[in-house]
Amino acid sequence: MTIDDYILQHIDGEGDYLKALYRDTHLKLLYPRMASGHLQGRMLKMFVRMIRPRQILEIGTYSGYSALCMAEGLPDGGMLHTFEINDEQEEFTRPWLENSAYADKIKFYIGDALELVPQLKLTFDLVFIDGDKRRYIDYYEMALNRLSDGGYIIADNTLWDGHVLEEHPHTKDLQTIGIKAFNELVAQDGRVEKVILPLRDGLTIIRKI
Repeated sequence: MTIDDYILQHIDGEGDYLKALYRDTHLKLLYPRMASGHLQGRMLKMFVRMIRPRQILEIGTYSGYSALCMAEGLPDGGMLHTFEINDEQEEFTRPWLENSAYADKIKFYIGDALELVPQLKLTFDLVFIDGDKRRYIDYYEMALNRLSDGGYIIADNTLWDGHVLEEHPHTKDLQTIGIKAFNELVAQDGRVEKVILPLRDGLTIIRKI
């Protein structure tokens, strides 16, 4: 048994619907590792329970696993707005969201969050960033401007398989360059408190002061 196996045996289960979605993601989609999975999903739900947001913004829906986990933790009246820029993803993801027990708490958008979110004119209490790593800084600044005081941003993949330790990433590796630039910006940003959790591929928890 590995430590990961031990952890999964000693936390809440993910439920049959999420298990089926995770399995279907691996069968039908490219890059299934992008799905949050059991441990991260339970952590996202727990964060939502702790923060008790009214409005959540998610940038990067992919198969919908993380969206369902966060929606599961939402209080009555709460809403999750999740954005996926890849329109080819809609055929797979929308049915999983709309057929779930939390469909009434999820609004699913296809398009560029940087263009669409400002049109909503909403203030968010929690933002989960898991989109294009090259645009993390843009997502961050947009989210921070629409975040309530004391609100939270959770950024995924901020350790990027350890590539953040590379002093001089290849000039064509724009994702590593983007993540490193984002991490440096957040580290120096006096507008927020921040901590990085070494969970899976790194989660940065950011609180707006």
